Amino acid sequence: MTNTALLLIDFQNDYFPGYPGAKWPLSGTEAAAEKAGSLLALFRQLQLPVVHVRHEFPSGDAPFFLPDSPGAAIHESVAAASGEAVILKHQINSFRETELQQLLQQLDVEKLVIVGAMSHMCIDAVTRAAVDLGYECHVAHDACATLDLEFNGETVPARHVHHAFMAALSFGYANVAATEELIALVENKG
Repeated sequence: MTNTALLLIDFQNDYFPGYPGAKWPLSGTEAAAEKAGSLLALFRQLQLPVVHVRHEFPSGDAPFFLPDSPGAAIHESVAAASGEAVILKHQINSFRETELQQLLQQLDVEKLVIVGAMSHMCIDAVTRAAVDLGYECHVAHDACATLDLEFNGETVPARHVHHAFMAALSFGYANVAATEELIALVENKG
């Protein structure tokens, strides 16, 4: 797939249960990062654009991703290599008040492969915003992670949260597929 970039969203230490002192561990972050790592290796091999996005809250009273904290750093398993763009955001939507759109235009990107966290927040927001901006989006569902949510006294398991949001995105916003399917798609059309 030419004119395609890989977007890695918020694969940051605070989301990894195995990271000592993680402030907001998600369900399955390590497994999602492993899948994302496969896509990252392919994009590097094919010399296709890779963009890392990381979130920091603007103040120190946030529950996680504190400014300049180790928890807000990108996890070593999918860390940016020299020359790969890293976008800092302070909002849920990676395009809002960042240079992401400008960077993608400079790179002549038309298609995005999206991975990261959280499925129900930043992955959902960036995918919908990207489609609204005219990008063709592909989400690797097994390279995304989220957590249990609570609403109106009822706990919604992470697995159900994830599946509900992937189902919604696949209905009208993106090709939501397994990592292996997206690897084949990128390799066959590269």
